[in-house]
Amino acid sequence: MYYPEEVVEEVRSRSNIVDVISSYVSLKRSGSNLFGLCPFHSEKSPSFSVSPSKQIYYCFGCGAGGNVISFVMQYENYSFQEAVQYLADRAGITLPEPEEDPQARRMQDLRRRILEVNRMAAGFYYYQLRAKAGEDGMNYLRGRKLSDEIMKSFGLGYAGKYSNALYQYLKKKHVDDELLRESGLMVFDEKRGPSDKFWNRVMFPITDVNNRVIGFGGRVMGDGKPKYLNSPETAVFDKGRNLYGLNFARTSRRKEMIVCEGYMDVISMHQAGFTNAVASLGTALTTQHASLLKRYTEEVVLSYDSDDAGIRAALRAIPLLKGAGIRAKVLKLSPYKDPDEFIGALGTEAFEERIRNAQGSYFFELEVMEKRYNMADPESKTAFFREVAEKIASFEQEIERENYIEATAEKYHTSFEGLRRMVNTSLMKGIQAEPDRLRYTTPKKASPDNGILRSQRMLLTWLTEDPSFYRILKEYVPVEDYEEGFYRTAAAMLYEQAEQGDIQPARIISCYTDPEEQKQAAQLFETSEPGLNEEEKKKAMLETIRKVVDAAGRKAGSMNGDMASLQKIIETKRKLQNLRAEDL
Repeated sequence: MYYPEEVVEEVRSRSNIVDVISSYVSLKRSGSNLFGLCPFHSEKSPSFSVSPSKQIYYCFGCGAGGNVISFVMQYENYSFQEAVQYLADRAGITLPEPEEDPQARRMQDLRRRILEVNRMAAGFYYYQLRAKAGEDGMNYLRGRKLSDEIMKSFGLGYAGKYSNALYQYLKKKHVDDELLRESGLMVFDEKRGPSDKFWNRVMFPITDVNNRVIGFGGRVMGDGKPKYLNSPETAVFDKGRNLYGLNFARTSRRKEMIVCEGYMDVISMHQAGFTNAVASLGTALTTQHASLLKRYTEEVVLSYDSDDAGIRAALRAIPLLKGAGIRAKVLKLSPYKDPDEFIGALGTEAFEERIRNAQGSYFFELEVMEKRYNMADPESKTAFFREVAEKIASFEQEIERENYIEATAEKYHTSFEGLRRMVNTSLMKGIQAEPDRLRYTTPKKASPDNGILRSQRMLLTWLTEDPSFYRILKEYVPVEDYEEGFYRTAAAMLYEQAEQGDIQPARIISCYTDPEEQKQAAQLFETSEPGLNEEEKKKAMLETIRKVVDAAGRKAGSMNGDMASLQKIIETKRKLQNLRAEDL
């Protein structure tokens, strides 16, 4: 299914990219663009750029890029049609009945069929847990003090001791092997044939916010390995972008979300009345998880195990949450290992009090940092404060730095002015050492070469930034001089827009429904060199035009019999000799 071009363009034009992406990513203005931490890969320094004027985004770190539609596709794992529908609903646009598109229809049908198979598998596991064959699983769950009501609410089940029980069940339901392969529920071995991925495990269905089963987690019975096993990624399941229990937690009336380590922590906390608990799915918290949490809350309490691994997980999660604009706190569970153990020993009221008194992420980090120093030794103590000063210096706003200097000085009984001088020293070092963060180079993996194609991308980028540049390009670099295929097609569309006086690179990106093509198109319009002054930019533009014309001449000279093209380029090069940078 697909929507007519004019319908897609209306949805795109009425969906401001800054407004949409800001609901997922914390953005801050830098020059004409806005920057934030990329939601598609893990990073510490913002390299994710959003252009309000071009209505496109581009990550200088991983190469992700496109317009508002492709962002929703990539972030939400939506098809093109689903992304258009989502944005239309957001903008209050009523879409016409979509027309047929075979490829999109096949993908949508695959997603629908996988969801249906997952639903059948969840029902099978649910029944097995409550049958005689599920006795081991039921004993384990009752040993964890779970009630029948909470087990039903989370749809808990059991995969029996036979490694083909689900396969046999689904075959009786006439599910074909190819769909079972796509669902991730089966393992196919050339010699032994198909077998269940999950067996001899308590099963935890993983649902999305719409309560659809998108995958499974399984906890082994006994000492088997791995202890916990998750579904592989499929057309409907991406563990880096989903949180266990979010379908319940998003409707909680509590102001904060509690992030735990695993399934049992979430279920135990919900049973105890803490219905705002969620957990990542067998992976560390990601930038995507942080952006997802930002939709529902401004504050997250990290409730990880109190061992070294839990502390490290909290330290990794804090900057990701802060980057998404979320206040992070850390729950102290000691002397107990996890929330389930704490609640079992001290009860819900004590746990509620711990949540109210959760430690701010800053002082949690300092507390962990302090353990590396001998605070009784003056030299070691000074080194500690030097590291603290470097941390405070990383905060962007002066008032924020002042507040943390004051709070730190009070907590550690040290000189406010002394600590402030240390912070200022760190700030000066940062200014001297930090490179211009906007001077990113195009990543090699996102660039077919480092020469002529980059030059062509730079010309197209400059045209999107300055429509008056078209008077030069149409005279010296015709569409035919661009690389055949993708580059030439995109250049032709952009030139046509320039001719009409209405340059909209985001509209060109909408012509592509394949995510890789959208990414490639976005790169065409975000490849110039930032930080150049006007004189430097004009010199770079002139040099780039010459490179492209020279390359076109070499190509025409190597083509037998194409004398007309060669003669045209020779004439262009002759005119170029008289073109000066100040003429641009």
